[in-house]
Amino acid sequence: MKPHRAASICAAIVLALAVPAHAQTGRILKLTSLEWQPYSGQNLPRQGLISAVVSAALDSMGERVAISFYPWNRATALVRAESNFIGYFPEYMSKELEATCHLSDPIGSGPLGFAERSDAPVRWERLEDLARFKVGLVTGYVNSERFDERVRQGLQRVDYASSDKQNLLKLAAKRVPLALIDRRVFEYLVRHDSQLAAIGPELHFNPRLIEMKNLYVCFRRNAEGDRVRKLFNEGLRKIATPAVIEAPIALP
Repeated sequence: MKPHRAASICAAIVLALAVPAHAQTGRILKLTSLEWQPYSGQNLPRQGLISAVVSAALDSMGERVAISFYPWNRATALVRAESNFIGYFPEYMSKELEATCHLSDPIGSGPLGFAERSDAPVRWERLEDLARFKVGLVTGYVNSERFDERVRQGLQRVDYASSDKQNLLKLAAKRVPLALIDRRVFEYLVRHDSQLAAIGPELHFNPRLIEMKNLYVCFRRNAEGDRVRKLFNEGLRKIATPAVIEAPIALP
């Protein structure tokens, strides 16, 4: 799947749901994810937009899937440890991940950028312009390769939170001037979370993106994980690899 071929959210989900199931095997492939609405969530329809694509791809191959939801660090640890879980999603690509798991073909993409306070917008052109700001991040999240490298080198000040919601609350409380977040996650939270909806007008999404990020399933890096990855990728091709967001925009 290439981002410029991405369909609309509605068209993607209709396509995913329309795929007929093959004769299913008796086993169940177990995956982990997190509460990352609207992409994934235990109480969302079809467990979220990305979850619907994942399930449809495996269903097209005659496989049953069960998705369990955990805090992000737990979701990833369960797959890397000896457990019954074969993969987790959604994940961004990074050099470290390519060495520790079998990444699927892209299952969608999302706009990564900054939430900011409406009364204190930040103007920036290059990542170097952000050095003077403390940026709110979520513990355990991969961000953009260049941004994360600047953090590792001590060139970017950061402050960690346990979740996107906590990060946005810190932003509203003026503990950080910027919070790194997917734009659709930001929009969902400020509309549907009662605590954030009350302060929603105080927050704004900076118009400049860091990157349009492809999303992947990370399968365990062993022979079984590689087998399921290949099976999953074939399923994606069968359902025309529906994307769940618009095509990417021009990036800095």
